[in-house]
Amino acid sequence: MTRPQLPAPPETGLNTDLATHLPHWEEIYRDLHAHPELAFEEHRTAAVVASELARIGGWDVTRQVGGSGVMGVLRHGEGPVVWLRADMDALPVREETGLSYASVEAGLMHACGHDVHVAALLGACRQLAARPDAWRGTVVAVFQPAEEVGRGAQAMLDDGILDRFPRPEVVLGQHVGPLPAGLVITRPGAIMAAADSVRVTLYGAGAHASAPHLAVDPLVMAAAVVMRLQTLSARLAPLTPSPLLTVGALHSGTVPNVIPHTAELLCSLRTFDERTREDLLTGLRRVVRAEATAQGALQEPEILTYDSFPVTVNDADATERLLAALTAGGVRCEVLPVPLSASEDFGRFAVAAGCPSVMYHFGGADPADFDADAIAALERGELPSGTVMNHSPHYAPSDRHAVAAGARHLLTAAGAWLHRHESAEAPRTA
Repeated sequence: MTRPQLPAPPETGLNTDLATHLPHWEEIYRDLHAHPELAFEEHRTAAVVASELARIGGWDVTRQVGGSGVMGVLRHGEGPVVWLRADMDALPVREETGLSYASVEAGLMHACGHDVHVAALLGACRQLAARPDAWRGTVVAVFQPAEEVGRGAQAMLDDGILDRFPRPEVVLGQHVGPLPAGLVITRPGAIMAAADSVRVTLYGAGAHASAPHLAVDPLVMAAAVVMRLQTLSARLAPLTPSPLLTVGALHSGTVPNVIPHTAELLCSLRTFDERTREDLLTGLRRVVRAEATAQGALQEPEILTYDSFPVTVNDADATERLLAALTAGGVRCEVLPVPLSASEDFGRFAVAAGCPSVMYHFGGADPADFDADAIAALERGELPSGTVMNHSPHYAPSDRHAVAAGARHLLTAAGAWLHRHESAEAPRTA
């Protein structure tokens, strides 16, 4: 069977000669992948970023922004200020990809592709510095820490980046996913969900496993809570898009013959508007407290919301401009009918700056891995059967295809704002 290929965009403008330098950025990606770091601990990654920007030349580099973030500024004449953002942190996931450059850090993995984002932005930074003839304005490269916990963007804002660095007229961000390289998906308006993590601690009364009548079993209580919580989001399923409530962890006990004192639930809540978010949080609290009371808990449960993400909203005009540039550059673009249920803190930058922003998702997989059935599924708006998603211990973007696509897309997107106008190229005539 002949496998369909998505066309490679032409190497023009800012992308000229990018291919020559891609092996270096692919090696940077492999190095970063092998050395993942958790939120606010991205010190090695930040050092690599700063070293590469210094090697490229022309960039004003500032480290330790918002903790472990890095800001790079490149000025080239009058023109717009464009921020390009890449997140840097990894996840507490044990890698199972079998890659030759798999993580050497026990229990840590770049399971979300942030290593691709960093390498791609560095590749774009090199092109911008090397091709001043192709653009005008100011580019700010934002290497952000701690996206996975939803606090990195705010930490950089709290560190004064809007006052310390050129203020953006547009903020552009991208995220790699399990799509064929050459495909970009986005939409105007809400593009990604708001998210809240919720920690629930249930208090029982422990006892010997042989005497459950003397205990208030927090595990039984937790099991009942898990089942009852499913009804909250199920009742809202007709909403489009539907909110999601997932219990991702249940921790309790240590040995089989002891009924523990406490149980802990970790929940993930994803919504697309503030009213639904408040309704679900209120419902969660009601269910947890009612079940604890029904089972005779000796203490009120603790319910803590943390690691919250806002809804990511794309500016409509900026999204149209970006899609037009990518399409003209030979990139296949699809407009999503509804937002994605994943979450980002990227939108905080534009909200704080009062400017438009656009987040888009791009394919980081080898197109040759997608047969006709897989392509047909994508055209129906579905993921092919067996797709390995971000955050999986098996998720592995193609080192060759993902970095190349990410760098090209960033340059093409940025070029939609940074292109040299004719009036800037030639003197006016009377």
